[in-house]
Amino acid sequence: MNIYAGNLSYEVTEEELKEAFEAFGQVETINIIKDKYSGQSKGFGFVEMSAKGEADSAIDGVNGTELKGRALKVNEAVLAQKAAAVVDQDMVATEEEEDKVVDGDPGEQCSRTHPLPQ
Repeated sequence: MNIYAGNLSYEVTEEELKEAFEAFGQVETINIIKDKYSGQSKGFGFVEMSAKGEADSAIDGVNGTELKGRALKVNEAVLAQKAAAVVDQDMVATEEEEDKVVDGDPGEQCSRTHPLPQ
């Protein structure tokens, strides 16, 4: 199960976050999200635990606890999965749209969202 861990101090390391969750079961992966330019933590991350029961216990046990002066906000990371499903659904083209791409004027392909000047 994928778990969201938010309100992290910028100084928290992946090892420290792992230790907080390991008290409840086996941690598969830890990923603290960082700014791609500065490398600084964005204050949240994800913890993957293979056993749902252990993950549920970890969510209950770690949520609200303090780590490096900040009370952690912990819950199941489902929003990303829902968002991915919505994006996939929106990316499905109708047969008419597919025909335009294959048979129509290439400039017409984007006309639905970006009308071309006449």
